[in-house]
Amino acid sequence: MYSTCIFCKEGLGTNQAIEHFPVGRRLAFDSSKGRLWVVCHHCGRWNLSPLEERWEAIEESEREFRDTTVRVSTDNIGLARLPDGLELIRVGSPLRPEFAAWRYGRHFGTRRRRTLAIAGTGVAATAIAGVALAPVLIPALAMGAFSIIVVPGVTTVAGVIPMVGMLAVRDYIQHDRVIAKLPAGRKVITVRAKHMDDVELRVNGHDGPASLVVHHDFGWSEINDTAAIQATGVLIAGSNRWGAGEAQVQDAVRQIESVGDASGFLTEASTRNGWRGGRVFSLLNQYRGLGAMKLSPTERLALEMAVHEESERRALEGELAVLEAAWRDAEIIASISDVDLTPPKLYE
Repeated sequence: MYSTCIFCKEGLGTNQAIEHFPVGRRLAFDSSKGRLWVVCHHCGRWNLSPLEERWEAIEESEREFRDTTVRVSTDNIGLARLPDGLELIRVGSPLRPEFAAWRYGRHFGTRRRRTLAIAGTGVAATAIAGVALAPVLIPALAMGAFSIIVVPGVTTVAGVIPMVGMLAVRDYIQHDRVIAKLPAGRKVITVRAKHMDDVELRVNGHDGPASLVVHHDFGWSEINDTAAIQATGVLIAGSNRWGAGEAQVQDAVRQIESVGDASGFLTEASTRNGWRGGRVFSLLNQYRGLGAMKLSPTERLALEMAVHEESERRALEGELAVLEAAWRDAEIIASISDVDLTPPKLYE
């Protein structure tokens, strides 16, 4: 097993993810042809590995590639980044886009459990405070005395029954809660829950231009291109902060799969977001339970998944054209080398 590039003689580095082949920080493999290369991070050339060291490493690489959530593919080549920084280049037919529930179910489930725990604590604290203060507050209320307690973002009247405080908290969550602070040009805009109904996403097909029109504290702003996709992710995550159960996550996954992939769902979601606007549909939207961005809770979950996938795809896809050209050159050399180096007995 070599440790330096055969072209530039620089070190290839190491990895801990592939037990049977700990050399290199970028590995390329072709399971169908049994090829394994180490891509030099200095000169970019592909170093073909010895035959006897490939098979277990190729199997490990295939498993790791399939398990990672950060990957993108073209018709001939795919790229994935593992948590430890190792990059895997998979040669061959692309895998079907996978929006597996396990990828998001745990994340949304954790949000849901956290929200329920916080809500339960808040209700219990309010009830306990109400019982403890009742002997003092009821006479004071009868005399018209009120004390105001100011909490950042929420003002409640502690001299009234605990339910008033709970209603004030509810109003804050539904209207004045800060969803996100976003960079827009030279300023930072504050988007609250009450602004989310008017946020409009526009995506024009696969790799098409994207724009996001945002209502905020000081008016309206438009964010374009990749920044629009990223800003949508931040906003929709804020709207989905309550999480979701497994069944709802499965429904969201099916919505994405029904249109093919993340890019397709972004276009579809922006279309729904657009035609559901206006006064004509406002009452209908409320009746149908539509909220932020005029999308249903399941649609918003699907949009967060799609935005997450699309952001990663756009970040990785720029490298694929260069990698595909390098692979074609390396494959020519590999096909010759493997024939020349294969012992005659393997042909029998």
